[in-house]
Amino acid sequence: MDKILTMKPDNLEVKKSDNKEARKSISEVEKSLALIIVEIIEYIPNSVVSKTIIKKSTGNISVMSFDTGEGLTEKTSPFDTFAQIIDGKAEIVIDGKSHMLRSGEGIVIPAHRPNVIKANERFKMILTIIKSGYE
Repeated sequence: MDKILTMKPDNLEVKKSDNKEARKSISEVEKSLALIIVEIIEYIPNSVVSKTIIKKSTGNISVMSFDTGEGLTEKTSPFDTFAQIIDGKAEIVIDGKSHMLRSGEGIVIPAHRPNVIKANERFKMILTIIKSGYE
């Protein structure tokens, strides 16, 4: 029987909304084990939590949780980024246009476009960044 891996919060990066960052050890998830993605990260009050699934020179895959009222400040990435909502609802603003995504929906955030991620309610997402093709 295959193992199902559920990560505990001891392997997470936690960002508090009051700009005090509580960082713990960050590593990739164990390979060759089935994952229940929505369960490998927890909600933490007043925080954005990030867990690295894969980190390579060609790109990264992370899973993140956002408590209600939290978010990521506006940024512009030199790479395409795929955001897939796996729990709850998220607001992703790209070039000033708001996109409301629900669990199971995703969107490609184009390279070199300003974007903001907002949690009007708590949600979890998978963020995939592809770093090739824009060198």
